[in-house]
Amino acid sequence: MVYHDRNDTAKMTNNARSHVTEILFYHLKGLTPEQALPALLQKSLERGWRVVVQASTEERVEALDAQLWTWRDDSFLPHGTWRDAEAVQQPILLTVEDDNPNGAVVRFLVEGATMPKDVSAYQRVVLLFDGEDPDAVDAARARWSEAKSAGFVVTYWQAEENGGWRRQA
Repeated sequence: MVYHDRNDTAKMTNNARSHVTEILFYHLKGLTPEQALPALLQKSLERGWRVVVQASTEERVEALDAQLWTWRDDSFLPHGTWRDAEAVQQPILLTVEDDNPNGAVVRFLVEGATMPKDVSAYQRVVLLFDGEDPDAVDAARARWSEAKSAGFVVTYWQAEENGGWRRQA
C-alpha cells in the first residue's frame, strides 16, 4: 500500500523545525472512516507518532473504538477514549474534544470535526472527508482555502482501488 513517500520523515523533521504544520486532506469515496482510518493509524504508530482522533459525535467515537479493537484478526490498535483515566498514556486517543491530553503530534479529524484552535502545535492534521457528500466536499474545500491562506502545507490524497492512497497534484 502506498501511504506517503519515503521522504515524509525528513519532511516531518523539517516541519517540526520550521513549525509549519502539514494538513492532509483524505478524500473518502466508497469508504467509511472505520474502513480507512485503521491503516492510517497503524502507519502513524509505526513512525512513533502519538495520535488524537477527533470526531464530531460520541456515537462515531464509540464506533471507532469498537473498530480499532477488531480491525484485523491478528492485531488491534492500542487506544483509548478521552473519558479513560489513562487518556494521557494512550498512543491513540479518540475524542470529541479539542484538547490534546496524550501529547499527540498528529491529529485526525473525522465526520466534520472542527479544526483545533492550536493547529500549529501538530506536525500533521489529517482531515478525512466523505467524497460522496456534497456538504462535506464543500467544507473540505473551504478548509483547504483557509489552510493555504494561513500558510500551512496542504496535500490532497485520494483512495486507490488496491486500498492505498495516492497524492494528487
